[in-house]
Amino acid sequence: MIIRRATGSDIDALIAFNQGIAMETESVALDGDTLRKGLHGLLSQDRYGFYTVAEKEGQVVGSLMITYEWSDWRNGVIWWIQSVYVRAENRRQGIYTALYENARSLARESGDVAAIRLYVEKGNEVAQQTYSKLGMKETYYRIFETEFV
Repeated sequence: MIIRRATGSDIDALIAFNQGIAMETESVALDGDTLRKGLHGLLSQDRYGFYTVAEKEGQVVGSLMITYEWSDWRNGVIWWIQSVYVRAENRRQGIYTALYENARSLARESGDVAAIRLYVEKGNEVAQQTYSKLGMKETYYRIFETEFV
């Protein structure tokens, strides 16, 4: 398995993965054109973040997106893991673990990352167990939002 930074040639796989995430977790159908534009925006400029993908036998089988948040409390960047997806037929094969360990390694190398965080659906106990096994700790924060789209 190869873990690498996503490129424009991965957009079709990332569209399918994001549509899969939205349907599996929220029963929401995401628009492919909007996703394509959003993915192109991220992949063409890394000021917002970046994607990594897991590739097996020439096939992209998983993805993980990192976005950035500045923390004045820590004088450093917090990396947020988002858009995690592993194809159903490739789950329970260590793909997420490899993507996560790669992110941890990149964060350490960067020298300015203070923490890695993610949010998870309240009812997604399988994912929560995976994150715990990797050493992540549940925080006392809840996420609130106001949507504009």
